[in-house]
Amino acid sequence: MDLVKTLSEQYMKEDKPSVSIGDTVRVTVKVKEGNRERTQAFEGTVIAKKHGGINETITVRRISYGVGCEKVFPVNSPSIVSIDTVRRGKVRRAKLYYLRDRVGKAAKVKEQLK
Repeated sequence: MDLVKTLSEQYMKEDKPSVSIGDTVRVTVKVKEGNRERTQAFEGTVIAKKHGGINETITVRRISYGVGCEKVFPVNSPSIVSIDTVRRGKVRRAKLYYLRDRVGKAAKVKEQLK
């Protein structure tokens, strides 16, 4: 098991973002179109964190033009430029899948005061 651990450690990012469930985050991703490369931001609420170590992923949900859109981002992927926390959320559960059924103000997460 030490061999797997040492192999995966070299691919993990040193500056791990402190993201928790309910936070509103802005994930900046490298997008390759033909021979050009650009960055694109995706801002939404973190509704799930899965796995750990090299396989860690976060699921980010946002409503765009009335349609819910979810993306799963591998935290340690080289295509992820940055993960910035816009605001902290105050939640009491580990997965926020119930937000999929909510619309409008009911789909909001309370802000955590420092």
